[in-house]
Amino acid sequence: MICIDSIHDFHFEHVPIDPFWNTSVQREQKMHRIHAYPAKFPAFITSKALAFWKRDNASPPARIADIFCGCGTTAFEAKRSSIDFWGCDINPVATLIAKVKSGKYQSETLRSYYDKILSKYTESCPVDCFESAPERLQYWYFKEQYNELAHLKNAIFSVTPENNAYGLFFLCAFSNILKPTSRWLTKSIKPQVDPHKRISKVIDAFGEQFKMMYGANQETGSLSDADSNIVTGNFLSDSLDIPPVDMIITSPPYVTSYEYADLHQLSSLWLEYVDDYRDLRDGSIGSLHHDYNFNKELKRLNSSGLKIVTLLLDQHKSKARSVAKYFLDMQAVAQKAFSILNSNGAALFVIGNTEYKTVRIDNAKHLAESLLDAGFSSLHVSKRKISNKILTPYRDKRGKFTTNANGRKVYSEEFIIVGRK
Repeated sequence: MICIDSIHDFHFEHVPIDPFWNTSVQREQKMHRIHAYPAKFPAFITSKALAFWKRDNASPPARIADIFCGCGTTAFEAKRSSIDFWGCDINPVATLIAKVKSGKYQSETLRSYYDKILSKYTESCPVDCFESAPERLQYWYFKEQYNELAHLKNAIFSVTPENNAYGLFFLCAFSNILKPTSRWLTKSIKPQVDPHKRISKVIDAFGEQFKMMYGANQETGSLSDADSNIVTGNFLSDSLDIPPVDMIITSPPYVTSYEYADLHQLSSLWLEYVDDYRDLRDGSIGSLHHDYNFNKELKRLNSSGLKIVTLLLDQHKSKARSVAKYFLDMQAVAQKAFSILNSNGAALFVIGNTEYKTVRIDNAKHLAESLLDAGFSSLHVSKRKISNKILTPYRDKRGKFTTNANGRKVYSEEFIIVGRK
């Protein structure tokens, strides 16, 4: 890793690929694959981060935080390493998955609940409730699948205890079959209908999902009793009660990346987290849906951010506004991350750069400057390959990865930036 104490005249593109952050000899646990989730980093990043910590510390961190915890990769690995964890994410679907990953389950109890859910499901026929369904769900489902899903959800709620780890386990299983049983185009990063899709049968999909999650739990074995506290909320909110931590391991959203609220709209509507999935866009860092005084706030951007936004203004004013708001939010994230760390603590960020209409959006450089401005001492910077994008560095018009150079370029590298307090 390269150590820097100033971003001026430092070129991130010249940072060499570090094999340390690229691969791992450890096979990733099945528990990390219990639910589809976009842009999650590999589990070994957490293991590598802990190894990096041990270079300067005699004992492991007492508590780790992931301030954009997503589907709980860091949470699960902390639990496996017997380290207390605190994490937050604004997306309730993400925190559901994260809680389930880091939960402890008895195999016989899981099997018992599953059998009871099947029994409850089969003892009566699904009631036709399609006409009273939310309009957005009517758009994605045919009547048969919708009624069967509603019937299955009722069976889960009637059998499993409310707000119990086992209840969350089966709601997570239910959530992950919502796209296969809908008209949603498989593996698309944008919500769109597949008119030729072969739609899965609900009870068969649920059975396969349970089998996979059951096997993942058996493979995991007995997890530690380390505390794992996962909350739904915006890291920048003053309402969150955040304990002091020794280490932050996180990957922020990219500035021109996914609208997670849109991608998880089926789960958020079915699980009744919101009446309108678009409400989940509000307040999310990196979202396009923000109202703020652009001209007034522009002066608060650091030098890296201001340079990029100025270039974007010549290309696309609305995109410049969005990028500026993202950068301002990330500057605030750097300040708050510094404040929750114990003395001698460390914050590790995994972040990549993007591009919009020939303008390079240097997220890494902006974040590095933000961390230094927040008070972090000299930063350690490294770069890794994103292995699943090496052979497919473009996206087509439908958002799918492709080798066609006429598509939109997707960067196949990302940076590891570590700051010390």
